Amino acid sequence: MEEEKKTVRAVERALDILLVFTTGSEWSLTELAAKCGLHKSTVHRLLATLEEKGFVIRDDATDKYRLGLRVLELSAHFARSDDPTVVLIGEMEKLRDQMGETVSLYIRDRLERVRIQAVQSRQAIRRVAQVGIRLPLSVGASSKVLLAFEESNTREALLSDPAWPAGLRSPSYAKQLDEVVAAGYATSFEEREPGAAAVAAPIFSRSGKLVAALAVSGPSNRLTPDVMEERASAIIGAATRMGALLD
Repeated sequence: MEEEKKTVRAVERALDILLVFTTGSEWSLTELAAKCGLHKSTVHRLLATLEEKGFVIRDDATDKYRLGLRVLELSAHFARSDDPTVVLIGEMEKLRDQMGETVSLYIRDRLERVRIQAVQSRQAIRRVAQVGIRLPLSVGASSKVLLAFEESNTREALLSDPAWPAGLRSPSYAKQLDEVVAAGYATSFEEREPGAAAVAAPIFSRSGKLVAALAVSGPSNRLTPDVMEERASAIIGAATRMGALLD
């Protein structure tokens, strides 16, 4: 049993190293050790195995590591028929052209939301959406959507989680989520950062499962509350069409 625990722990540490590459393309041994909170000797051993298997490559000139071709080989076999990042990109581009603003897809991962796809606005001044970024589930239009349209028992469990902000456990916040469900969309105006605004709607698959939040974001001087309200029906319609493409 002890040997099994050590083996599983080694796998966890190797995966932690690989996950660091979601935030940057090249890392030194020292940087990876710091990011993972591990000794350099431990990280060095794990990197040697990952390099042998082709998951990372060490650049001799910079002495930094980057992802190897084995990662691309794995992604090539990803099931793309129901992958929203692939299936919905065309509809996202249409919505971007219609709205003139950046369009993003978010999914929930515990108490965070993750941007899994984005189509950037062509405006000179725009919201630049980085794919893969994690944001708190406690703020933002997409967060409200991912909470409000979740199954009631899951929503209650999230709101009662010890890590959930105490100020957002009140009946008034739960009522706000109910209002989002009634309206079919959510908005945020300079909630997470000054000068930014967003409106979001849920994407449900044909089977009725909540798949993602569809968000249109931009500068708050363009996406004013009145403008977001005017555009909400078009965004809801786009989310409905996108859901019809997913099983």
